[in-house]
Amino acid sequence: MNEFPDCPKCNMSNTYFDGTMTVCPDCGHEWDANAVETTPDLTPRDSNGAPLVDGDAVTVIKDLKVRGSSMVIKRGTRVKSIRLTENTEEVDCKIDGSSIVLKTCFLKK
Repeated sequence: MNEFPDCPKCNMSNTYFDGTMTVCPDCGHEWDANAVETTPDLTPRDSNGAPLVDGDAVTVIKDLKVRGSSMVIKRGTRVKSIRLTENTEEVDCKIDGSSIVLKTCFLKK
C-alpha cells in the first residue's frame, strides 16, 4: 500500500517522495506534502488593507482617467454606497450619475 498521498491534480495514487517534494509520474505534478494548504482570502480590501462591504463610503486616492470618455475622477472624490462585484479587486459605484467600476487599489475607506 502506498504511504504517500494521492496527487491533488490528477488523483492518481502512483506518487513517490524524491527527498524534498512529492512527485506524480503520471501527470508530472510536484508538491510539498507537508505544506499546509491555505484557502485564499476572498475579502475585498482597499489600498490600506481594510475590508470593504456593500454600502461602504470610500475615497479615491489618485486621479483616474475614465476609459472611453474625457472624464477624470479627481483624488479625494468621496464615493458613497459602493457595491461589490464578483471580482474581489473591483467595486461598482456611481459618480456624477455614471455607473463606474473602480479598482480597490485606488480606494481607501
